[in-house]
Amino acid sequence: NTLTSSSPVFSKIFLVDYYFEEVQRLRFELHDISSGNNGLRDADFLGSMECTLGQIVSQRKLTKALLKQGNTAGKSSITVTAEELSGNDDYVELSFSARKLDDKDFFSKSDPFLEIFRINDDGTESLVHRTETVMNNLSPVWKSFKVSLNTLCSGDHDRELKCTVWDWDSNGKHDFIGEFQTTFKEMRTEQEGKQIQWECINPKYQLKKKNYRNSGVVILNHCKIIKMYSFLDYIMGGCQIQFTVAIDFTASNGDPRNSCSLHYIHPYQPNEYLKALVAVGEICQDYDSDKMFPAFGFGALIPPDFKVSHDFAVNFDEDNPECAGIQGVVEAYQNCLPKIQLYGPTNIAPIIQKVASSASEEMHTKEAMEYFILLILTDGVITDMADTREAIVHASHLPMSVIIVGVGNADFTDMQILDGDDGILRSPKGEPVLRDIVQFVPFKDFKHASPAALAKSVLAEVPNQVVDYYNAKGIKPKCLSDYESTRTFSP
Repeated sequence: NTLTSSSPVFSKIFLVDYYFEEVQRLRFELHDISSGNNGLRDADFLGSMECTLGQIVSQRKLTKALLKQGNTAGKSSITVTAEELSGNDDYVELSFSARKLDDKDFFSKSDPFLEIFRINDDGTESLVHRTETVMNNLSPVWKSFKVSLNTLCSGDHDRELKCTVWDWDSNGKHDFIGEFQTTFKEMRTEQEGKQIQWECINPKYQLKKKNYRNSGVVILNHCKIIKMYSFLDYIMGGCQIQFTVAIDFTASNGDPRNSCSLHYIHPYQPNEYLKALVAVGEICQDYDSDKMFPAFGFGALIPPDFKVSHDFAVNFDEDNPECAGIQGVVEAYQNCLPKIQLYGPTNIAPIIQKVASSASEEMHTKEAMEYFILLILTDGVITDMADTREAIVHASHLPMSVIIVGVGNADFTDMQILDGDDGILRSPKGEPVLRDIVQFVPFKDFKHASPAALAKSVLAEVPNQVVDYYNAKGIKPKCLSDYESTRTFSP
């Protein structure tokens, strides 16, 4: 609801769930509702705008013309701004010590350990952390530990925390020394240079002993919040996703002129290569501002001298292999088929290395500017498995992910080892991948599903791969200032 105005600002906030791996289409309609009017009539329609949620988050603020009936653009436009609500996955590092704890042991001093409990909404307690035991010491210094704020206090800084100190006994019957209550809000003030300490109280002694003060003091020596950024923090901070596609042109695909070929161009029915390319590309394109996509082929003899190549530009322009939009990739693919000769073997290491060299240049900027996704479409098990494993292990240190879609009916069992879900992928020399960056799916699993289901399956892991890469490297999102300050913690 807004007052009569030609440039209204709407106060209502719409909450929508965001999924990177889906194309989430949105339509905004603007209507003029005057006071004497009860319903929406055509006369009051001011225009509409259609976009995807991905477009809004990748630009943070999207302005587009409002289209009238008949899709004509008038002078008016609409601006939509996005902001992420959840995202308190921050960690906190805490270290505690104590002094003058009660002595519970006859022949030696107490062996204290500390337990921290979160008090849940229903009054139950959940153990958050138990320190190690420091033997024979009434003034122990416990090791520092990290815990997520979700675990510590369910993201609620005012939630009650109960801390208990025990004297460890080998028989498991630990003696109670004392307890105190606090909140994360209170612990947080340690960052301002105040040292925080709590009296450790044994309620029984408090009742019985006249001049009882405490059973010792527990001190918080250090409280550091470690910010964990989300996928949208990076995207809204200006990180672009660079999408590259590589297509298998080996002879096992069959002669493209033959309708049985996996590369057959049917006038009305896109082949599996095209279906997979469009399904995945359609989502990635929202996150790439220039919408230019490099496309490569492998395993074919290419003009002019018909030597085999494993990383040729599908548009035959080696200096600029980029195609305009996903449609540009589709056209380049269709145009190149008659000009090449399908051959072999099926080597994908060269193309992984090619994208890795771009990703490696990006890595040296130490900024979250570009993350690379390589989509490899292949009809068979690869021939250069050792080199490919080596290339993937190398690439796992770079801002890139690899998606492999197996096209056709070959037996793809051997390809599953590249996808580290079953175990850790290692290079031939035994070096493990730093992080799992490969998703492999056979297209035949989705033959009767929608292309959206295929995209969902291969892209679902990408946001975590992006976040894991940048967080592990300690790289923050670029321009956060105006965005981060509005971040609200949602329960």
